[in-house]
Amino acid sequence: MLEPLVGVGPLRFGMRPDEVTAALGEGTPSVTHHADTGVGSAQYTNWGVTAVYGEQSQLVAVKVDAMGGPRVTLRGVDLVARVPSEVRSDIDCLAHQDGVCVRVNWSGDPEVPAWGVSMGAELEFEVLPRQYVHRTDKMISSALFVSSDLAENPYASEPVVRWCDVSTEEPNPGAWPVKAESDRPLWEWRPLEGVGPLRFGMDPDQVAAALEDKPAARHGRYPYGTSWEGVGEWMLHDDRFDAVGVTAHYHYGFGFPPVLGAVTVHGRTGPQVDFDGMPLIGKKVSTIDKALIERADNGEMGLLVGCNFDLGPDGLNMYVRAVRAGDGVVSEARFCQAEWEDHG
Repeated sequence: MLEPLVGVGPLRFGMRPDEVTAALGEGTPSVTHHADTGVGSAQYTNWGVTAVYGEQSQLVAVKVDAMGGPRVTLRGVDLVARVPSEVRSDIDCLAHQDGVCVRVNWSGDPEVPAWGVSMGAELEFEVLPRQYVHRTDKMISSALFVSSDLAENPYASEPVVRWCDVSTEEPNPGAWPVKAESDRPLWEWRPLEGVGPLRFGMDPDQVAAALEDKPAARHGRYPYGTSWEGVGEWMLHDDRFDAVGVTAHYHYGFGFPPVLGAVTVHGRTGPQVDFDGMPLIGKKVSTIDKALIERADNGEMGLLVGCNFDLGPDGLNMYVRAVRAGDGVVSEARFCQAEWEDHG
């Protein structure tokens, strides 16, 4: 049960790490330390819970996973592992009764500062016989619960921002429109060489010229991390082109300029790309996964599993990904050159 701004289940904000571990009864959490701060965060896998600690090593936030997390209720309303829109509706009703404000957070989900609640959603997986895990086409709700000091803006507050930095994510207003198939241009994919008008090895100016668009957002970093932010040459990671519906990812490093190494075609808004007659973009992820697995089982190709169980044909360095579309997901894809190692 959630006690707003006080705690959730057996956990109370202000607890020390050893007290949290004792309350959960899990002996060896996965701990992440952050420079010049307290403990950082500890992931309790068996519980599906992450504890986030402040500078004095006190518990200030608890993240409950959609998959594997405990049931959390607020006045009889289940908050976790449900259809996100149904949770939103129930939260709106409770907030109206309390006379408190519900707003939309960075992910497009409800956030209630008066309760220290910021909702989220994660892809649902199913485990089949022999422990085979596969993706569904559904999103289910997760939640972040925080103490009063962080409640006004949880994901922009220390130490949550160090544990989960969402500054590079595209803010969502709470709507996930999906472009109709008839409105998507068809792009040709040349495995390991490029996709559409983009060729691997282009510099950022050439990418923008080929797309006839300017980046809606640019993401990069300085080479020395947070404590040395602003020192050294800023290195470009990726450019997001919203009008076209793609993100360009760049090779970068000391002493050489960024060059195009991979392209993500967005599932909700991007152009269509075919693989051997199979449309890859804006479709049911489970349908594409099934088709790829069948081709692999028939010996037509090998199959690789990437991050988040993304599937791709062996040797082509392409992975079919899942992107949220409200309560469900649609397919998108990342196309890479041979040397690109995809980590997310």
